[in-house]
Amino acid sequence: MQTSFIAVVEDDNEIRALVTALLAREGFEVGGCRTAAEFDRLRERQRIDLAILDVMLPGEDGLSLCRRLRATEDIPILMVTAKGDDVDRIVGLEIGADDYLPKPFNPRELVARVRAILRRTRDAQRVAPTQPAERFRFAGWSLDTATRVLTDPVGEPVELTAGEFELLIAFVRQPQRVLNRDQLLDWTRGRSAGPFDRAIDVQLSRLRRKLAAHASGETLIKTVRGGGYVCSAIVTKD
Repeated sequence: MQTSFIAVVEDDNEIRALVTALLAREGFEVGGCRTAAEFDRLRERQRIDLAILDVMLPGEDGLSLCRRLRATEDIPILMVTAKGDDVDRIVGLEIGADDYLPKPFNPRELVARVRAILRRTRDAQRVAPTQPAERFRFAGWSLDTATRVLTDPVGEPVELTAGEFELLIAFVRQPQRVLNRDQLLDWTRGRSAGPFDRAIDVQLSRLRRKLAAHASGETLIKTVRGGGYVCSAIVTKD
């Protein structure tokens, strides 16, 4: 099996050396970069399976780099933030980071998060058995599993990330049933979900916000106090 290559983008020389050495001992191939520019040069000559990005970088910061990568590529991203910087953490997840880790961090937790993200990536890239195409209709909306297209009541497509799409599928397949966070995590990420996997909370918030921007979308996914969330619409399937 090919060894995963991890890029560590960290301007602190000591931390960068410690993280690259730790990951190398765990069997990964690792490249260290001090700046976003160095990362770009590495990316030109090396396939990268995961990028660990520090938020505070000289020049282009980690959030800007994350946003730029998400606009062009699907490289999995683990953001590293200063302890207590909730704004950076939330923004990082909002713009597409797969997970975050606050400093100072436990080295074993770093390795565990890296492995969890890589497992999710490998699972997503595996060719799954062909599933019959399904089209769900609810409150004037349409969701086509073959084309992965969500259409609002006036016929406009709504762009969803892969994570948001899987969440919506979970809801429309279980309409009017309360789903808790653990169920959603299991159905959308499966065995690869870790106990520290918080990205689903941001994905759910982002999905609800996208739905609410369209007619009748605000009430599609309701919060059930103490229970979880529910798709309130009547769902039919073609």
